Amino acid sequence: MEQLSTDVKNILGLQLPTDPRWVNLAEIELEEILTDHAYCEQKAATTCISLIQRYPDRVEMVEELSPIVTEEWGHFRMVLAELKKRKLHLCKQRKDEYVNKLLSFQKKDGSVEDRLLDRLLTMALIEARSCERFKRLSEGLDDEYMRSFYRKFMESEAGHYTLFINLAELYLPKQKVRKRWNEWLQFEKAVMESAEVRGDRIH
Repeated sequence: MEQLSTDVKNILGLQLPTDPRWVNLAEIELEEILTDHAYCEQKAATTCISLIQRYPDRVEMVEELSPIVTEEWGHFRMVLAELKKRKLHLCKQRKDEYVNKLLSFQKKDGSVEDRLLDRLLTMALIEARSCERFKRLSEGLDDEYMRSFYRKFMESEAGHYTLFINLAELYLPKQKVRKRWNEWLQFEKAVMESAEVRGDRIH
């Protein structure tokens, strides 16, 4: 993430950092955080597939998202392998309150372009927050191996969230994308301010 340009950081900058207590709680609940992480990777892959199915005529998006599907599913398998190595188990998927709140902010009416924009910005925001959380884990966990483990995920997610912004700017005017992105950032800040600090969730 440090390699991103200042301009990109300013465009994509989250408005509220993760509460520092979250890392300590996550370390205590490793099985739960790895389980939630696994499902986050799975949902990222399936959401990209859904975008491809919904917008097959957006050739550039199909080409850009196809390898992301493979990468996200590979990440899912990596987290499963880590659970198995530690003799932990993949628990049941839980309701993702963070993502559900973001989905409530998406425009349900308006033009096809407006709805596409919000779908892409939702993904960008989820990836941005995931990147920020992985960065926290890569710096704050006591386990050196796990710090390295999450460093790899952080570096990957940094590229993902910029991709979704770039796709939005490919199909819509840059000024419109930036304006709506700022609205999303403010909404996400409010979501984070009202959220309980829990160690069993990536978001």
